[in-house]
Amino acid sequence: MCTSLVYRDASDRSYFGRTLELTVNLPYLMAYFPKGFAVTSQVQDHPALSFTTSLAVLAVTMPARIPSREAPIGPADLKALEGLNERGLTFSLLSYPSAAGPEAAVAAETPVLSASDLGLWALGQFGTVAEVRAALDRQPVMLEALALLGGAVSPFHYVVNDAIGASLVIEFHKGVMSVYDNPVRVMTNGPSFDWHLTNLDNYTFLSNVDRPIAQFGDYRAAQPDSGAATANLPASNTSVGRFVRAAYYAQFAEKATTPDHAVTTLAHVMNSFDRPRGVTIDLPDGGASHLEVQGLDAPGGGASTEFTCWTSLADLDRRVFFLRAYDSLNYTRFDLAALASGTEPLIVPVGRLNGGAPDGTAALLAAKAA
Repeated sequence: MCTSLVYRDASDRSYFGRTLELTVNLPYLMAYFPKGFAVTSQVQDHPALSFTTSLAVLAVTMPARIPSREAPIGPADLKALEGLNERGLTFSLLSYPSAAGPEAAVAAETPVLSASDLGLWALGQFGTVAEVRAALDRQPVMLEALALLGGAVSPFHYVVNDAIGASLVIEFHKGVMSVYDNPVRVMTNGPSFDWHLTNLDNYTFLSNVDRPIAQFGDYRAAQPDSGAATANLPASNTSVGRFVRAAYYAQFAEKATTPDHAVTTLAHVMNSFDRPRGVTIDLPDGGASHLEVQGLDAPGGGASTEFTCWTSLADLDRRVFFLRAYDSLNYTRFDLAALASGTEPLIVPVGRLNGGAPDGTAALLAAKAA
């Protein structure tokens, strides 16, 4: 239900793309967090962990709680699902139902980072994968039950990429945290990341070279069209199939010579993972395979269909972020450099951007004025 990959251009610059699929559309918010934004992360039975961002951040976010008239949603309630910071670091949250389970004990007096705050913790403080990895060696992280997801215990794993080409996966497999270097710079959902790498060993025969002609006895067979090379790719939209396809497209897509062309190329690549409603459905009595995130069942208990709620692109060198929601064919563009002098958080609902706001930077600044 999520696909992420890094595309490299002819100059070896990095561009990151991801899709997010669910069975329902949630109240996503596009947010800008300035330098100096104070964050408090609280895990039950542990002291609160507080930190202040030293880097500006753009992020697709979700509120951590249900708002009320007395307590509306504010910037401190937002959790980063996907984002880019001013040093070209990206963070992505992807579904991983095997995350829950017994965790290693942490002393009660130790401040612990909630996994739901990993996004802003990483984006707000670090510029490279190496810095994130080193900080994770020192900072305990724990899963927590999320009320908005029906009490599911942080059913996600996390991907971090930087502008110099490094990538890592943070995974809590049945409660046990592992941090993997990601040499293929691709991630989907379960099974575990190391399983996906082993499975990729089964696809060493993949190539983007078409073989349009073959000889069978005295018969010379010929393809009527190009594209035969992709016949060897997995056809399904399962996480296993998408991982292999993402690795293929990231490897073989034409290496663009300009940043603008690279972003366009990445957009074409991500179109290969776009899923319309109804293409696959899960019946309520057919098992729980569609419930990548517990608590997000179909309204009324009927058939569920996963669809691409939104797709994002990030130019890690220019610090430019693009977002396209399901109801739009066009991407909204956000320029982090143009926002970096701001001293206040800026927030705009993603639904307000659909098709009518190609300049997301202006939309955020207008939200401040309103």
